[in-house]
Amino acid sequence: QVQLVESGGGLVQSGGSLRLSCAASGSMIFLNVMGWYRQAPGKQRELVTTITSGGSTNYADSVKGRFAISRDNARNTVHLQMNSLKPEDTAVYYCKAERSWPPSEYWGQGTQVTVSS
Repeated sequence: QVQLVESGGGLVQSGGSLRLSCAASGSMIFLNVMGWYRQAPGKQRELVTTITSGGSTNYADSVKGRFAISRDNARNTVHLQMNSLKPEDTAVYYCKAERSWPPSEYWGQGTQVTVSS
């Protein structure tokens, strides 16, 4: 029922910035938690950051202070601002949405972020 479309990935140099976007097909009012995950080659998918409907945020230690997640409820869009990028940030980044009722989760298709050293 819910589709997530991601954009904004690309190739940047170490220390550069990227802004990822995740657009939901419908209103985000029932999507209690929105978040970003990433998966590097040969690695398990890991949590990057989440944001609740109330605006509470959570960040992985590895990105704290460099990344910022935000919600634009009017446009049904979630953003991830990534600053001071490092080569170890290279991964496919996935948008995730969680619905409170019925309990459900949805995933975007993923967008590639590559940071050169």
